[in-house]
Amino acid sequence: MEPYFKEGDQVLVSTLNFNNLKEPKKMRDSLLGPFTIINMIGKIAVEVRPTEELSRKHPVFPVSLVKPYFQTEDKLSSRKNNPTPPEIVEVEDSPVPVRKIHKTRNIRLNGKDQRQYLVRFKNQTADKDKWLA
Repeated sequence: MEPYFKEGDQVLVSTLNFNNLKEPKKMRDSLLGPFTIINMIGKIAVEVRPTEELSRKHPVFPVSLVKPYFQTEDKLSSRKNNPTPPEIVEVEDSPVPVRKIHKTRNIRLNGKDQRQYLVRFKNQTADKDKWLA
């Protein structure tokens, strides 16, 4: 079996066995990097060029704790299939009183979480239901 990694590849290193990073274990990222592989040690370990954050760590890691790094332009730009958020109508703007709230959901608009309610207005059918903030 050929080694999966080669010198010069960009990789992410698992923080599974890192006990002395600044953040608590639950709060830190599960992978650090990207790091450049500077040497393959057989087929089972890689030596990476450490950053200042890992300068006190031994730079050799088993391949089981290393994942390939794939550079992407932007995490949000890869979500091309996401539809635009529905139009939000404030309750105060509505002249028709609300009859029933059917569902709630949390969405992210302009970087902020917002709760919305699917409401049905009095004397209206289901096709006229709207999401209100």
